[in-house]
Amino acid sequence: HVFLPAFGNPALDALGDASVLAPTAEELAMGRVAMTTDSFVVRPLLFPGGSIGELAVNGTVNDLAMRGARPRWLSAGFILEEGLPLATLGVIVARMAAAARAAGVQIVCGDTKVVERGHGDGCYVNTAGVGFVPAGRDIGPDRARPGDAILVSGTLGDHGMAIMSVREGLEFESPIVSDCRPLAALAEALRAALPPGALHVLRDPTRGGLAASLHEIAGRSGVGVALEDARIPVRAEVAAACEMLGMDPLHVANEGKLVAFVDGAHAEAALAALRAHADGEDAALVGYAVADHP
Repeated sequence: HVFLPAFGNPALDALGDASVLAPTAEELAMGRVAMTTDSFVVRPLLFPGGSIGELAVNGTVNDLAMRGARPRWLSAGFILEEGLPLATLGVIVARMAAAARAAGVQIVCGDTKVVERGHGDGCYVNTAGVGFVPAGRDIGPDRARPGDAILVSGTLGDHGMAIMSVREGLEFESPIVSDCRPLAALAEALRAALPPGALHVLRDPTRGGLAASLHEIAGRSGVGVALEDARIPVRAEVAAACEMLGMDPLHVANEGKLVAFVDGAHAEAALAALRAHADGEDAALVGYAVADHP
């Protein structure tokens, strides 16, 4: 009475030990499958701009999109702490279902376990995702090249500071709201605006923020990174919260932003494509990949 009404679809409703999935002819023709998994632990479970439910769906959908895949199916495993109110679980599941609909994916299998009181932080969620990668699309963290423009799709640090401001009891004139959202449509819009091969890397800078993502990309691709501080978009209230807590916005988690490495010759077209999308209106070109200091 909690999960099935919210997540219902033919694959899940069969209630088998495994779900049997039927790719479309178009998906079968793509030939390549992308798969990812992630676990989600957050306090509070409900926060300004989202919940652990939206986080679990969008985080997994976005990981698929960052490899150029079209997300299709998710699994969902719940670790529930004894004593978690069913009303709270109901809200999380409803929001998770709404996020899946918005992202165009189905939750096709799942599991629940209950742990003793004091051993589960209320609720943990693990999701795995499957998507299909169109032929000829090669986007990955090892493809950055010197001269690539580095773009971010919007303001940094919103999600992490939304969580921290609630935990620390910080109040601002404008409340800090999580940026939790699916990024597949934004990634597709960016790719469609560029010639084949011009989009080299996509990454959603979640845990560790932009700095950690750029560090990983630089290491995998053997390039250096040069950023211009003045170009990096950060909301005033987020910057203030970071200063109060001794944190750097570049190291704070995001859940609805992407970073892209694009052939420098097409930087302006990429920036225009991001800004034309509702989820990228605050996009900025923040630096370049360089041959120095790889």
